[in-house]
Amino acid sequence: MIAIALRGRQLFQYDDTLRVPDEKIAALLKGEQLVPPLPLPPEVFATREVEQVRPALKDASRDWNLLDTDFRTRLLLVYKIMREQHGYEMALLEGYRSPERQNRLAQMGSNVTNAAAFQSYHQYGLAADNAFLRDGKLVISEKDPWAMRGYQLYGQVAEEVGLTWGGRWKMMDLGHVEYHKPGFKLGRSSAR
Repeated sequence: MIAIALRGRQLFQYDDTLRVPDEKIAALLKGEQLVPPLPLPPEVFATREVEQVRPALKDASRDWNLLDTDFRTRLLLVYKIMREQHGYEMALLEGYRSPERQNRLAQMGSNVTNAAAFQSYHQYGLAADNAFLRDGKLVISEKDPWAMRGYQLYGQVAEEVGLTWGGRWKMMDLGHVEYHKPGFKLGRSSAR
């Protein structure tokens, strides 16, 4: 009976440790200071194509300094690997999201988000929505085969550095990643 109880405990425990198969990634996470890319011009986020796929994106925060330090480092590492190993330039669509903005997006319907204020890692600087840049333009739509391949690689790389990828969810969010920071629970005070 004790053996069953102990075995059952192991089934339900979540392992927050970072499993990094690549020594280069581990070395980068232990010291290299990665720098966010330069901000893109606002008009990049205000095209008709972008607005159709991601409503209200032009008002989103893309301030890397509002992201949790550990999360920012991991996300910048994803950007670096995507660029250097796979040839994809990444763009931050939205990082930190105020509770007011989260509620406005939730009111737009479940095709935008299911999460109200403080139900999303965005409010804590622990989530970001990302896309690709090609020829100076955002490529968000997964209908583009090049972008779809990019999302698959992006999800793989993000998971390798300890992030949770929205592409694994029932309602897939291919550009979304979040960091389930050890000890942090949604609804608590700031993770930063």
